[in-house]
Amino acid sequence: MNRTASQWAIPLVVTGALALTGCVENDDASATAIAVTSTADECQVETATATSGPVRFEVENTGDDVTEFYVLADDGLRIIGEVENIAAGSSRDLTVQLQPGDYFTVCKPGMVGEGVGQADFSVSGDELEASESDQAATDEAVASYTAYTKTQVAELVTGTKAFTDAYRAGNDDEARRLFPLARINYERVEPTAGNFGDLDPKIDYRKPGAEAEGLEFTGFHRIEMDLWIDEARVNYPGEDIQPLDQAGRAAVADQLDADIQSLYDQVHADDFELTVDDITNGAIGLLDEIAAPDGKLPGEENEFAHTDLYDFLANVEGAEVAYGTVRDIAAGKGQDGEDLVAELDEQFAAMKALLATYGSYDAGFVSYATVDQTARNALGAQLNALSEPLSQLTFTVLGVDPGE
Repeated sequence: MNRTASQWAIPLVVTGALALTGCVENDDASATAIAVTSTADECQVETATATSGPVRFEVENTGDDVTEFYVLADDGLRIIGEVENIAAGSSRDLTVQLQPGDYFTVCKPGMVGEGVGQADFSVSGDELEASESDQAATDEAVASYTAYTKTQVAELVTGTKAFTDAYRAGNDDEARRLFPLARINYERVEPTAGNFGDLDPKIDYRKPGAEAEGLEFTGFHRIEMDLWIDEARVNYPGEDIQPLDQAGRAAVADQLDADIQSLYDQVHADDFELTVDDITNGAIGLLDEIAAPDGKLPGEENEFAHTDLYDFLANVEGAEVAYGTVRDIAAGKGQDGEDLVAELDEQFAAMKALLATYGSYDAGFVSYATVDQTARNALGAQLNALSEPLSQLTFTVLGVDPGE
C-alpha cells in the first residue's frame, strides 16, 4: 500500500438525513457532468460549483504519469470520493452524491505526495434525505460492518504478535510461514486502517513508497525484506542490503506491534464511526488495492516473499463482506438493484473459485513468482468482471430512488 503519509480520512457520520456521499463510475443520466484535466502540475476543474445530487467528474489525464483525482470534505482531509490509477492519456469518471456544502478538488500525479491544484468546490441546493426504511437498513449495515471491522483488527493484534515473536526469536522459518497469515486481517479492512493518519504508511508501506515520501521504512514489508534478504538483494542490486542484528529486529518488531495496537485502540475508541459510503467505497477500494501498479495483481505488494495471493484473497473477502452488509439495500432498489446483486453474487463466486485453484490459507498458496503472465491476465480479467459491477454499488445504495 502506497498512499501519502498525510492519509486523508475521518469518516462522515450517518445521522438523521443520510450522508449521501460516495463514489462510483456511473453513467447515470441525472448526474451533472464536470470536465477535469489532470496535468503534471495542475488540476483544472471546469467549474467550481454544482447542485446537490449526483455529480460526475470526467477526469482526463494529459500528463506523463498515472494520476488520481479526489473530492475532499471542507477540512481538506476526509475523502468524499476518489478515482485512482488513471493512466497517462486516458480518462476515468468519478460519480459522487454531494450534499450542499463546501469541498475541495485535487489531483495527484504520480499517485504520491500531497497532490496539486487543490481548489474550492461549492455545492448548493436541497439536502438529500433517505426514507425511514432506508435509514433503518443503513444503520443496521453500519453497525454490522463496524463490529466486523473491530473483530478483524482484534485478530490482527494477536496474529501480528505471533509473527513478530517468531521473528524476534530468530525462528525465521516460522516467521516466513506466519508473514502472509498475519496480514490477512489487515488486508480485509485496509481502507479503514488508512483512516488514521500515518498508521497505514508505518504498517504497510513498501520500500519504494517509503523512500518516495521520505519516511522511515518500517512495518510488515521491512521485516519481509529482512526475512527474504537474498530476494531483496536481487531486486535492489545497487544497494548494500545487510541483515538486521538482534537489536534491529527487536526495534522493527516492537514498532509494528505498537502501530497495530494503536490501530486497535482507535478502532475500538468510543468515537470510532463508519458510514454506509465507507462500506461501499471501501469495497471498491479493496479491489483497487489489488489492481494498483504497486498492488497484488502485478506482484509488487510482497515483492520479496511473493505471497501476493494471500493478500489478493483477503482483499476480495473484505470487499465481499462489505458488499454483503448492504446487499439487501441494493436489492431493494428496483430491477436495477436486483440485477446488480445477481451479477455481484456471480462474480464474487467466480473470483474466489479462480483464486482457489492456486491454494488456500490452510494449505498455502503457490508463490506468485510462479504465476506466469497469461495466468495473471486471467486473474485480471476476472477482477475486472467483478470491479465493474461493484463500482455501481455506491450509487445503487445511496442514489436516487428507482424511477426518479
